[in-house]
Amino acid sequence: MGINFHNDENRNSYTTRDADSSWKQTINNIVDIKKITNALDIGCGGGIYLKALSDMGIPSVTGVDFSKVILEGARENCKDYPNITFKYGNAFDTGLENSSFQLILERALIHHLDDLYSCFKEAYRLLEENGIFIIQDRTPEDCLLQGDRNHIRGYFFEVFPRLAEKEMNRRHDSSHVIEKLKDVGFKEVEEIKLWETRKVYETKEQLLNDLLNRTGRSILHELNDDELNLLIEHIDHSLAIDTDIIEKDRWTIWKAVK
Repeated sequence: MGINFHNDENRNSYTTRDADSSWKQTINNIVDIKKITNALDIGCGGGIYLKALSDMGIPSVTGVDFSKVILEGARENCKDYPNITFKYGNAFDTGLENSSFQLILERALIHHLDDLYSCFKEAYRLLEENGIFIIQDRTPEDCLLQGDRNHIRGYFFEVFPRLAEKEMNRRHDSSHVIEKLKDVGFKEVEEIKLWETRKVYETKEQLLNDLLNRTGRSILHELNDDELNLLIEHIDHSLAIDTDIIEKDRWTIWKAVK
């Protein structure tokens, strides 16, 4: 099992929300956005963070993804943003020119990759001198926090411990990420923690429907339909409240400078 990013059924799986203000504020705190004239989002998915970077004032934003289907969804999602362009490519070979970007973002990408060195080397090649590289992903410690009304993901691992094992195997320790960044040649490597609001649900039914559709949650593709229904039933019973569910995920952000 697992999500097939090339299946047309998943075209809009990563287009259905907006980046939260908590994310924008965190990026503004670590990057002087006013000085950035162009940015690249590698593994851009449905374009959620392309739009966020544009909304923050970056004049030219480019998205790269390895799935033509996902890129089609992103183009549709970003159709009102003429300053956003797209390129079919992957994290190891984007096909873009050397030293052509001031800011590169890789959000929720590296847990899909084993070879961080080659991925970071490509980003290093693409950045201008003193360009900024932002990686956002979850470490094993970020993932395995207890489930509650904010940290919905925690319930996944309570009901299906095998998902926790899957999560641990695909997440990189922070020390490993930092080591590979330095091996490539990056300097001024910083680590920042972020509780990012994923979505605010007016009703519990909205949340359960999102889970039923596996919207933007690749790990739920590890479950068959019966297992997914069992998980949803558990979350339904675990959440006593019915309104104002603010779902958050804990992330680690690494900032590095070329």
